[in-house]
Amino acid sequence: MKLHLFLLAAFALASNSLSAAEPSFFRNDYGVSKGKQLLPKELASEANVVWKRALSAGNSSPCIYENVMYLTTHEGDELATVAVDFRTGDVLWERVCPAEKIESFHQVGSPASCTPACDGKSVYAFFGSFGLLCYDLEGELKWSKKMGPFQDEFGASSSPVIVDDKVILNQDHDIDSFLIALDKNTGDEIWRVKRPEFTRSYATPIVWKNGKQTQLIVAGALQLNAYDVDTGKRIWWFNGLARIVNPTPSISGNMLYMVSWTPGGDETERISMGPFADAAKTWDKNGDGKIAKSELPMGPVLQRFFRIDLDQDEKLNAKEWAKQARVFELAQNAMVAIKLGGEGDITDTHVAWRYRRSLPNCPSPLVYNGVVYMAKNSGILTSLDAKTGKVLKQGRLAGRGNYYASPVAGDGKIYIASEGGVMTIVKAGREWETIGEHDFGERIMASPVVVGGRLVIRTDEAVYCFGKR
Repeated sequence: MKLHLFLLAAFALASNSLSAAEPSFFRNDYGVSKGKQLLPKELASEANVVWKRALSAGNSSPCIYENVMYLTTHEGDELATVAVDFRTGDVLWERVCPAEKIESFHQVGSPASCTPACDGKSVYAFFGSFGLLCYDLEGELKWSKKMGPFQDEFGASSSPVIVDDKVILNQDHDIDSFLIALDKNTGDEIWRVKRPEFTRSYATPIVWKNGKQTQLIVAGALQLNAYDVDTGKRIWWFNGLARIVNPTPSISGNMLYMVSWTPGGDETERISMGPFADAAKTWDKNGDGKIAKSELPMGPVLQRFFRIDLDQDEKLNAKEWAKQARVFELAQNAMVAIKLGGEGDITDTHVAWRYRRSLPNCPSPLVYNGVVYMAKNSGILTSLDAKTGKVLKQGRLAGRGNYYASPVAGDGKIYIASEGGVMTIVKAGREWETIGEHDFGERIMASPVVVGGRLVIRTDEAVYCFGKR
């Protein structure tokens, strides 16, 4: 694997070492920098480049703990976990995942999509092609847990999270969905929650501590659930999400903000399969009580045949049909603000507001200084009042291509990257405005990270570290 270092500027960060009292994992800061350091609004100038490291491709975001950055990569038939010195960009170590074969993945996805997690003693990397691997800080394998590949042609994207003495992973796919808590030191299973009613989704769980209890909040197809971290017992649930969920929720104060959108979840464009008996009368040509793939006309069912055909026999039975028909029927696209602290079914009791227009399919919502920001996949940026859901401003970003990376914020600025490689810098506020743009000329799928006065951007060719010099 090519790991050629290209240093644009040598810079010592020893005096600016990152505080790491808490574990680091995907959006555990909800995309908001905890520091007050200045961040650059000019990315084209080499004066703001701390270092650049050429690296193999991958969609995982950087995981930064103290002065080390961890990522996963994919090149050819090889998957790897890489540790990089965050002060200089030097590679410290690289470990290859012992996967026997690479999982199937979406055309814009990657088998290295899951962001690593670190607690200062161990590094946890998950690959859908293999499972979970635990390394010490020197890169020595401590334990591994084989889990994949899964029945899902889009692959795995939900990342591991660390809570107390546990590393927790949620995997929702076409069959055998589950939520699992493992002893982070040994890999031994502590508890497991089977989630057979949940079909494919890719959101990473978040952690909420209310002083009395630590909750793990998991967004999945149609439903948001909160579980007791110690036992795996379900505490509350909310019905009203999309049929496939990609974004990770954000929390600000005692409010949770969740957005989900997938085609067919709007009332005006709902996908309807109808009863199986009616479909069989039309399409079961040989009368065997099943609908074969070859018997279906082009349309939404045939287009999604793989995920509906749970036993992979190239035919749909009544049970398979009914499960997917239910998902289409109940799917709801929305941005929703939920009051935390409830128990049981909170669908009708804890919703502060909903918003149903210009919703993102992949980027997670950003809540910054009382404003909710959503970057729609097509490049529309919408700001909402976090208390009321009132639209404050909406406008188009300049970056070409779709938007898959989630926005991040710090120093009064918001950074939003397009797949086409354009980073837009926005001055945060109720009347936000674009104050800068930079075209990397390289594809960007990974969400950026802002930490310790540094902006870290991963493209499909390199990792860039920016900072005010």
